[in-house]
Order: sequence, then C-alpha cells, then structure tokens
Amino acid sequence: MKQVGLLFGSFNPIHLGHLAVADFFIGKNNLSEIWLVVSPQSPFKTTEGLIEKRHRLAMVALALNNNKQLKACTEEFKLPTPNYTIDTLDHLKEKYPQHQFSLILGQDNVVNFDRWKSYEQILEHHQILVYPRANASKPSSELLVHPNITYYAASLLEISATDIRTMLKQGKVNSEWLPPGVDTYLNKIIRY
Repeated sequence: MKQVGLLFGSFNPIHLGHLAVADFFIGKNNLSEIWLVVSPQSPFKTTEGLIEKRHRLAMVALALNNNKQLKACTEEFKLPTPNYTIDTLDHLKEKYPQHQFSLILGQDNVVNFDRWKSYEQILEHHQILVYPRANASKPSSELLVHPNITYYAASLLEISATDIRTMLKQGKVNSEWLPPGVDTYLNKIIRY
C-alpha cells in the first residue's frame, strides 16, 4: 500500500516554510509522497484576502517544480464547500483505495483538533504527523499521548503566509520566503 502524507492548506501564498515541512516528512512514517492539498476555503477562516484558488494552485505547481515526491492535490476543488478534512479523507480513500493517507499538521492545528468535524474518526483511521510551531500552545492531554499522533522535533520556521500577505499589501514581496517563480507570479496577479 502506498503511504501518502497530506499537507492541507490554503497556500495563500505557498512559501518556503510549506516546502520545508513537506520535505521534512518525505521518508518519515514510510511516506513516499506528500500531497499538498489546496483548500478552496477553510471552514475556520474567512475569505478576506484569499487569493483565487486557481492562482494558489498555479503557485503551488510552480513551487513544486516537478519534484516527483511532492504533488499538488486539487481534490477539495471537487467537493462541496465548506470542505471538512474528514470528507476529503473519505473521498480520497474511495478514489485511491491502494493508498494509506497520513495527515501532516502544524502543532498549532493540533491544539484545536478536537473541534474538527469527526476528529475521532480521523484519529481512528489515520496517522497524524505533527511539525512543531513556534509559540503553539500544548494540545489536550488526550492528543498529547494518542497512539496515532506522532510529534516530531524539527527546526522551527519563522515564515508565515499572514506576514507575506501583510508585506504584499504594503507593496513589498520578500522573495527570500518564496519559492522561485512564486514572487514573480504574485507580483503579476497583484498588479491586475
């Protein structure tokens, strides 16, 4: 069975932190591929400042630069909104029965994981692989010791899409935080 890690996000925009997390998990937990699942709209966030999904997908494709182990996944585009992780997982299991999917989450998302739709079902059927985040609160004791959740020690990344969007509003793009080509793409879509 093919082991695939799923890194969900709005990728608004994708940045080097996203790629570092994806690269970190290749080979961990026998993962042979990481799919970056471009979410049209998070049920927990507003659409304010959200770049059109076609542009976010194009930036993810640019960032992956034909990396055979990292893939852009558009399956959530096909599902009704709001998209919940459990619905996407059920859809993927049906479409790819030969794959075993693990979720890759930042520690900040695990803190609120028990508020997710059908989180118990996710925990029962999927491994959760957690990347540390600076200043993230500790999750509940149940989530700290759950056998299907693995916490990894890794370098903390000080890059956030929120900071990048703030800089974009000020007319600045820090290309040091963005994969090659994404800064140019952002400048083009912002101008028009």
